[in-house]
Amino acid sequence: MTRDEDARGRLRAAWTLALLTTVCAELTFTAVAVPFAWLLLPLLLVMYGAGVLLLREAVVRAGGGWPSLVLLGLAYQLAEDGLGLQALTSPDMYGAADWGWRALGANWSYWASQVGVHVVFSVLVPVLLTDLLFPARRGRPYLRAGGLAGVGLLAVLGVAGLRVVISGTEDPGYLAPWGWTAAFVVAIAALAWLALRVLPRRAVPAPRPAAAAPHPAVVATAPGVGTVVFLALLIPPGLGPRTLIADGIPPAVPLAAAALVGLGLAWAVLRWTAAPGWSDRHRIWLAGGILVGHTAFMMPGPPANAVVGAVTISLQVALLIVLARHVARRDRRGVRNVPA
Repeated sequence: MTRDEDARGRLRAAWTLALLTTVCAELTFTAVAVPFAWLLLPLLLVMYGAGVLLLREAVVRAGGGWPSLVLLGLAYQLAEDGLGLQALTSPDMYGAADWGWRALGANWSYWASQVGVHVVFSVLVPVLLTDLLFPARRGRPYLRAGGLAGVGLLAVLGVAGLRVVISGTEDPGYLAPWGWTAAFVVAIAALAWLALRVLPRRAVPAPRPAAAAPHPAVVATAPGVGTVVFLALLIPPGLGPRTLIADGIPPAVPLAAAALVGLGLAWAVLRWTAAPGWSDRHRIWLAGGILVGHTAFMMPGPPANAVVGAVTISLQVALLIVLARHVARRDRRGVRNVPA
């Protein structure tokens, strides 16, 4: 491979990740019920694409793995929702204080929902899909030093853009309390230190693997249904005015239930990925089930939601079938599977 070919391959992988993270996080979710989100595509591409590309590059350079990506995903969520949108503390943004649990000046139900959304859909699923598309570049940097610096600057500008364009229009004049802002900054720094300095130097204990990898249909269905349940416990389906949880239930109960659902799914996926027979086919079904569940949650409400959601899910399935065939052809040519 020549230097020019290598550079083109790295850039293709970088652009693919930037596009996938934007599509997986927002255009398969919010845009189903809020078509206006398409008009924000340039800002979303800068914020999501540059931000997640920066996280991925930092983890690769530090020698980290999926646990490090999870921690940086948590830091990313704090930067976006805490410092950019300020939605974690705003009493008015998205109506989160009305339909979710608000205490100590923070919107806890919204916060928990966005931890799941951003760690899984902004970071893990796009990185997984990009690894499947570019297996030879897994664990290798996509960018050189200059490109990394540029992406870092774009990520900062993306967070600032959220503050000006979205927070400034949806909740004009609101400023998060300085105490919470300082806490977010400290938490982001601590998570980055753990992800890039501590975890890469220590072996992370893995759960006991399953006896065998389950059927791909199980790998798709369980996380897909779990995604819908997790979100339904925390936020209104279709971003409507009310959640499915009865008013008489203490607000901490659905939050705790959602945490159990999320942790249970994570534990199951970790066991599956370590089991004999786990393959790229399973990875594609896993990503597909999660993405379909993500979009299906947005379909209740006006009929347009159901139509746009059905079209979105159809496109997801079609593209994942194309990816599965591409991976199968590549495997027949002798390219080995990407490790979990």
